Amino acid sequence: MKTNKNQIAAVFIIIAFAVSLLAAYPTSNAQTTSAPKPTYAFIGTTPNPVGVGQEVLLHIGISEATAGTYFKWTGLTVTVTKPDNTTETLGPFSTDATGGTGSIYVPTMVGTYKFQTHFPAQTMAIAFAGVGAIPYAASDSPVTSLVVQQNPIQYFPAIPLPTEYWNRPINAQFEQWAPLTGNWLRAIGSYTMPPDDKYIPGNQGAPETAHVLWNYQYAEGGLAGGNITAEGGGMEMGDAYVGKFLNTVVINGVLYFNRYDSTGAPVSEQTVVAINLKTGEELWEKNWNNTRLSFGQVFHWKGFNLDGTFAYLFTSTPVTGAFGQTLSYTWNAYDPLTGRWLYQLINVPAGNPDYNYYGPDGIIYRYTVDTTNGRLTEWNSSRAINPELSGSVADGSWTPIGSIIDARQGYDYNVSIPHGLPGAVCNAQFDDCVLGSTSSAFPGATGPTLTSWAISTKTATAGQLIFNTTWTVPSDYAQGTWVWSDVSFTDRVFIISCKESLRFYGFDLNTGNYIWQTEQEPYLAYYDKWYGPMIAYGLFYSERQSGMTIAYNIHTGQREWTYNCTDYYAQVLWSNNWPTVFWFATDGKLYLSYATHHPNLQAKGAYMTCLNATTGEVIYTNSWFDSWWGGTPVIGDGIIAGLNAGYDNRIYAFGKGATETTVQASPTISVNGDKVMVQGYVTDIAPGTKAYDVAARFPQGVPAVSDASQTEWMQYVYMQYPRPTNATGVPVTISVLDPNNNTYSVGTATSDANGYYSFTFTPKVEGQYILSTNFPGSKAYYGSTAETAINVENAPEATSQPVIQNNTSAYDAYFVPAVVAIIIAIAIVGMVMVLLLRKRA
Repeated sequence: MKTNKNQIAAVFIIIAFAVSLLAAYPTSNAQTTSAPKPTYAFIGTTPNPVGVGQEVLLHIGISEATAGTYFKWTGLTVTVTKPDNTTETLGPFSTDATGGTGSIYVPTMVGTYKFQTHFPAQTMAIAFAGVGAIPYAASDSPVTSLVVQQNPIQYFPAIPLPTEYWNRPINAQFEQWAPLTGNWLRAIGSYTMPPDDKYIPGNQGAPETAHVLWNYQYAEGGLAGGNITAEGGGMEMGDAYVGKFLNTVVINGVLYFNRYDSTGAPVSEQTVVAINLKTGEELWEKNWNNTRLSFGQVFHWKGFNLDGTFAYLFTSTPVTGAFGQTLSYTWNAYDPLTGRWLYQLINVPAGNPDYNYYGPDGIIYRYTVDTTNGRLTEWNSSRAINPELSGSVADGSWTPIGSIIDARQGYDYNVSIPHGLPGAVCNAQFDDCVLGSTSSAFPGATGPTLTSWAISTKTATAGQLIFNTTWTVPSDYAQGTWVWSDVSFTDRVFIISCKESLRFYGFDLNTGNYIWQTEQEPYLAYYDKWYGPMIAYGLFYSERQSGMTIAYNIHTGQREWTYNCTDYYAQVLWSNNWPTVFWFATDGKLYLSYATHHPNLQAKGAYMTCLNATTGEVIYTNSWFDSWWGGTPVIGDGIIAGLNAGYDNRIYAFGKGATETTVQASPTISVNGDKVMVQGYVTDIAPGTKAYDVAARFPQGVPAVSDASQTEWMQYVYMQYPRPTNATGVPVTISVLDPNNNTYSVGTATSDANGYYSFTFTPKVEGQYILSTNFPGSKAYYGSTAETAINVENAPEATSQPVIQNNTSAYDAYFVPAVVAIIIAIAIVGMVMVLLLRKRA
């Protein structure tokens, strides 16, 4: 097992032991002894023995616990004597409350290493009444030997990534599976998520086809029919102001969404629904006092009593002032597994900017930037619940369940900043900076200068001004509309655009200095600049009304590639392209779809597109899914879920699905040298295929088809489009285990649009064969196999006609039969003569 920082923190001693030692201290009127108390230093090495170059965890400390939860022993060192008799000193180290700590050591040569801990004399102040400071004597540990061998020891073996269908929960030991997973915690377009933060990590294997796993009727949808005209014949789809499918969350493979529109406060009978993202099974539906799901959290708590991860769903209710302004929020946390209430946070600060920022352990941070009075605060959701102020053992646990907690105890700092910084806050990042600009106003600032500034959010330098830079805009656009666009804290670039120049301008996030501008975009980009680009993979992407996705190098502003979302059926009145909006980027892919802000939302033939995020190559398109007014589609565990608001108001889940392969062989008992036919079906067994409206049309199962056929096939299966005439099936490999225990492939077949495949081959030897057929899987499907058996027998030997034994003589064979024949002939002639005479008489 590879050593990690959590193991170092654990240092092998349970806290209960430390607490029992603390309890041994007198609690009143104890006398302070002048003689130093003896100590007993120790050192342990794990693993032992170990291979050269492998990590060893050193357990360093003394047997005495400290006098309080947050107390520590300091100044410990370790002497290392190597096999060549050279030495080195490690440290100094400080312990935790148990009296121990850990450190990583990597041996570099074969042989026996020697380790010894040295504890320096020191005094420990005791917090108990009547107990003063106690001196502790220095001590050295016994020498510990570490055997280092040439061959490495075995760590816990890596668990390979799955090649078959998989589902949650994933065994916690399968760390290598982490790239497959992904959660969606933040609501794009609401206060809980910074603007344009659409890069989603994880989700390896994100969809590369339009394969549907399941669908779910969210609201009345589809063609209205009756006396409604064709142009207005679609059921109401909602819009940005009604708010269908907003604030959707994905945690650990479960999709959580608000059942009804966001209109009204509160909405009568508003409920939250949980659905298994892979199966479409509805797990629960809860009414949380008619409040709406706002965001989620997956939070890793590292305390001295507990190291674990917790998941929460949150509602957020604003507390407003006399003039309607938001003063604070009340958050209620719910259990994602059951939907039950867990705890409440009151007085959660109304940030400026009013967004949640997620730190590395899933901690939620909120910032308040007061440029008028010159103050910056950082609020920490974990500190609000466990402020670590009491020094008690409970501080090492995570115990908010059933509590109502005042969130005002959650501030990490409240520091001064320069007064009067111009403009407004644009964005922020935990442990980085808050960024502001005069271009942050809507509809945008005007020239001739723009000022941008940044102040540190790092704990050690919080509130310090990083830069405050004024830039003179190009003279041709001194009266232009300058709009804040986006920032990449990773790439250290922020972007401002100008509506009239049709360009983006890049600035150094470390200095605020101008560094590049892009080429001019098409005129329809006039309407793009309010929405900003999206940033991922060292590129930033522009889109919107022009229907052109242009990828620029974020460090140079140079165009890398362009994709046109072409309107093939002349539905758009002002362009040859569909206006578009980005969904998100993940797993090296960029997802976008049709989007426009006008009444004719149900344009025909609009499509979503999946692009290679670095090259712009089209991976696939889907012309029957329109999510624009249905909230942003979300992704988790490599599965996309979104509301098809434009066409039928169903939630669809897209992703890789399971299949079933069947096989039979004939004849099952054959003769050596004869051919055998192998045949069967490969079918799609995704949960959606079991719905009655699908199963009734495909009583023998929905055929599995090629990746190239997925888009048209899925719209036929789930949207009642005409059956495609050019659909192709999937490859099947036929293998045998012959009577001599040899395994080999005998050929391949491709199923047809009905899922059927067949193949003939001639067995080579006599005996029993095991036949295996294998569909290896594709981008749309996981693979599947099937087996059957045949027996090949020896052909029977050819048989000759029986030979009659002939021992008769020539007299018997020829003369006797001839005489008999003559006698018979004379008798016949005589009978004929008699008959003739009678006739004459």
